[in-house]
Amino acid sequence: MFESSTSKKPPPASSWRVAWRLPSGSLARLLISGLMPPLMVLVLLDVAVTWVITHKLDMTVWMLEDFFWLIVAGQVLLILLFAGVVVHGVRSGLRSVNHLADQIRQRSIEDMQPMVVANLPSEIAPLVTHINDLLERLDSSLSAQRRFIGHAAHQLRTPLTGLKLESELMLARPLPDDVRARAERIKVVSDRMIRLGQQLLVLARSNPDAQPRDNFVRLDLCEWVRASGAEWVPRAMAAQVDLDLVAPDVSIDIDGNPLLLDELLGNLIDNALRYGKKPGRITLTVGASPPSLTIEDDGPGIPPDERDRVFEAFYRSPSAAAGGSGLGLAIVREIATAHGAWCQLTSRPEYSGTRLSVVFPGPRKGTQPSRHERHA
Repeated sequence: MFESSTSKKPPPASSWRVAWRLPSGSLARLLISGLMPPLMVLVLLDVAVTWVITHKLDMTVWMLEDFFWLIVAGQVLLILLFAGVVVHGVRSGLRSVNHLADQIRQRSIEDMQPMVVANLPSEIAPLVTHINDLLERLDSSLSAQRRFIGHAAHQLRTPLTGLKLESELMLARPLPDDVRARAERIKVVSDRMIRLGQQLLVLARSNPDAQPRDNFVRLDLCEWVRASGAEWVPRAMAAQVDLDLVAPDVSIDIDGNPLLLDELLGNLIDNALRYGKKPGRITLTVGASPPSLTIEDDGPGIPPDERDRVFEAFYRSPSAAAGGSGLGLAIVREIATAHGAWCQLTSRPEYSGTRLSVVFPGPRKGTQPSRHERHA
C-alpha cells in the first residue's frame, strides 16, 4: 500500500514578482532605474559593432592576432564606458544624500529644526527620522534649561532686593565698625547676586527660541548708542574714565530689540570699566557700512588663547583681577546672535588694549513695522 505524497507546488509568478520588487524610493531602485537604460545602450552598441565586424568587413585578410587586439580594444572601451555610466548613476542616486549633507553643514549650532525627509531614499529616511527625533529632544531639553534659568533668576531677584534694602537701612544708622563692615559686605554680595540674576534673565530672553525678533523695531544706531551710553557717564566719571563717542551725523538704521541692545551695550561698557585703566579712556565708535558698534579700552588686553573662551558663560580669565560673574561677553554674543550680528575681538599685539566690534546686518528690506511701531 502506497501513501500518496503531495509534492510542493512552486509559488506563482506573482509571488516571485513581489519578492523581487524593490520598494518605491529606495536607493537600489534609483540606481537600477538610472543604470539600466545606459547599460542597455552599451549592450546594443556592442552587438551592433560585432555585427558590423562580422558582416560588413572582409575577414580574409585579417590575421588571428588582429582579431585578438580588436577584441581587447573593444572590451577596454566597453569597460571605460561602463565605469562612466556607473559613476554617473551612483552620483545621480546619491544627489539627495549630498543635498542633505549640505543642509547639515550649513546649519548653525542654534538651529534645531527637523530636517526634510521628503525625496530621500527609503534606506536613508529612517536615519533622518531618528536624527529629527534626537534634535527635538535636544531642543526641548535646552528650552527647559533656559526656562529654568529665567524662572530661577526672577524668583531670586525679590529676596535679594530685600536683603540689599535691609543692608542699606543698617548702613544708614550709626553702627560699630565691625558691624558696618559686615553690612557693607552683605550689600556688595547682594548687589553682585542681583546683577547675576539680571544677567541670567537676559541670557534666557536673548535665546532665539524666545523669538526676540517679535519685539524688533527700526531704530537709529547712532541715537541709540548716544542715549544708552549717556546713562553710563556718571559711573565712568566716578571711575576716572573718559567715555567718548565717535559717530557719523547721518542716520544708521538697524532692526533690534531696544531692551536687549541696552543690555548689550551695558555689558560692553561695564566690562571695559572693570578691566580698563584708571584713569583711562573708553571709546564707542559707530560704523556705517556695515552698521557696527565698536568699543575700545586701554586695559591689559586678552591673551590670544583666551579670545574664544571669554565668550563662554561663567568663564573668567585666571589673570583677571576685577570681580565678575563671567557672563558679560556671553550675553553680548547671545544678543548679537539673536539680532543676526557677529562679534569680532581684537587685542594685543594687534591693538594696545581690547577692541570689540558688533557688526549688524542692517534693516531687513521689505519688512513690516512691528506691533510697537504700529501702535506708536
